[in-house]
Amino acid sequence: MELEAFVTVAEELHFGRAAARLHRGQPTVSDAVRRLESTLGGRLFHRTSRRVSLTDLGEALLPDAHATLAQLRRFQQRGRSLAAGDRTRTTLVVAHAEYTDHQLLLRCLQQLRDRFPDVTIVPEAMPTTAQLTALRTEAIGVGIGWATGGVSGVRARVLSTERFVALVPAPHPLAGYAELSASELSTTGLLTWPHQINSGLCDRLLAAFRISGADLRIIRTADSVHAIAAHVAAGTGIGITVESALDHRPPGLHVIPLTGPSTTADQVVLLPAEPSDTATALRDLLLHASAEPSAGS
Repeated sequence: MELEAFVTVAEELHFGRAAARLHRGQPTVSDAVRRLESTLGGRLFHRTSRRVSLTDLGEALLPDAHATLAQLRRFQQRGRSLAAGDRTRTTLVVAHAEYTDHQLLLRCLQQLRDRFPDVTIVPEAMPTTAQLTALRTEAIGVGIGWATGGVSGVRARVLSTERFVALVPAPHPLAGYAELSASELSTTGLLTWPHQINSGLCDRLLAAFRISGADLRIIRTADSVHAIAAHVAAGTGIGITVESALDHRPPGLHVIPLTGPSTTADQVVLLPAEPSDTATALRDLLLHASAEPSAGS
């Protein structure tokens, strides 16, 4: 419970929302985090009445926490199979970062299940940085995330190059633009993903604004494109996301591509240094499906 509480609060940066996700009371989640902090001997979060943020310790331990939870779920799944008398089934944990192309993954998981009916497939939401840690320890078999620096000990292949897009409410003065540059969004209040969920995407977006000499002003973060769209529709600001995250056009919002240097990001499939046959098969399915014209339409 302590690790799960830590990871969920880190993703939500809000104890109330984390408690709702875990279907537990907020005091229970707060107590779980405090117990973990007591065990570790350090604070994982900075807490104020208005804001929750990760400490340096929390930032450093979050990838390991994700990997440990994935390993635990694989252990539980394996235990259930053995307890049921099935000693032939193996488990493949497939991690996917937020904002990646879930429709592509769903199509390929169905094909993989048909090809390997004796393999238990366990999808797991996980940031890219945590996937790298989990792959090196073999807590997961496949990762789908965003290209980031410092990748070693894993195999990476590019699935697609995705453009950043702005979600703009219809009444906004920028709504009629065909494209938007970073300089045109300078000083505009933006809503996007939290750094701890997608550091690779954040780094690319920061680079786009830095190269253009523009001021990046993020006024709110949200862990899903649907949450970003809701805040944009409510008039909070302009949303920034990637094309792959949009499985439909949000009603009342204009989707405008960003143009200029560093306004794209590579979606990648990641494998451990020595992948299983099932993991390799899924990677090949993903690469084949992403190359099809219909995959990005």
